Amino acid sequence: MTGRPDPVRPERRAELAAGLAVVRTRIADACVAAGRDPAEVTMIAVTKTYPAGDAVALAGLGVGDLGENRDQEAAPKAAEVAAAGVTPRWHFIGQLQRNKARSVVRYADVVHSVDSVRLARALATAAESGRDRPLEALVQVSIDGDPDRGGALPGSADPDRGLDPVAGALAGAGALRLAGLMAVAPLGWEPERAFARLAEVAAAFRARHPAATVLSAGMSGDLEVAIGYGATHVRVGSALLGMRSTLR
Repeated sequence: MTGRPDPVRPERRAELAAGLAVVRTRIADACVAAGRDPAEVTMIAVTKTYPAGDAVALAGLGVGDLGENRDQEAAPKAAEVAAAGVTPRWHFIGQLQRNKARSVVRYADVVHSVDSVRLARALATAAESGRDRPLEALVQVSIDGDPDRGGALPGSADPDRGLDPVAGALAGAGALRLAGLMAVAPLGWEPERAFARLAEVAAAFRARHPAATVLSAGMSGDLEVAIGYGATHVRVGSALLGMRSTLR
């Protein structure tokens, strides 16, 4: 379906407004604790598995950045939201297959999950013909260095998965703009350990790419820790929208 989404019920809008108030307070408090300006931190409302009506309602509440992680869901949802006359900034945050690049570049404003030179090249090729402005791209970093999981590998000489080769492929593509880094705390790691390591990688990365200042890190359960270690974008789903199984 790509028509106009059904409007949300008043009680659902109230739930979203309440969740948004709580999350905004958490972000503001975390910034105070870290000695940062709350204006430095962008909240991305992760609307995966939630209906397009929720996305439209969030936009009406002042949320300008929405995130999705599967193209099969994101593409039609973005079309529904656009049909409602709403134009949020869409962030693609999930693992991306190269054969989906052509679809993603048509609606996404930022892709957070570039972790290989091959994917960077696929996005560049798709963006050249599918967009009228550069696509912002983040390199997804592997914090634990496990090559079997998603993420470019800091310090690796791997020509496809090394952090520097991936960043170079993005920086060298005219249809893309290297915006910064993204990471997810590995399973089994305490957030403090994960984001402290990410902050080290990010500091070295910015020394080489001073214009790439975005650091996308932190989700509903660990956004305060991520902000303490310099996150500029936090990706919030359940804390804002509730658990999907409870929605009616």
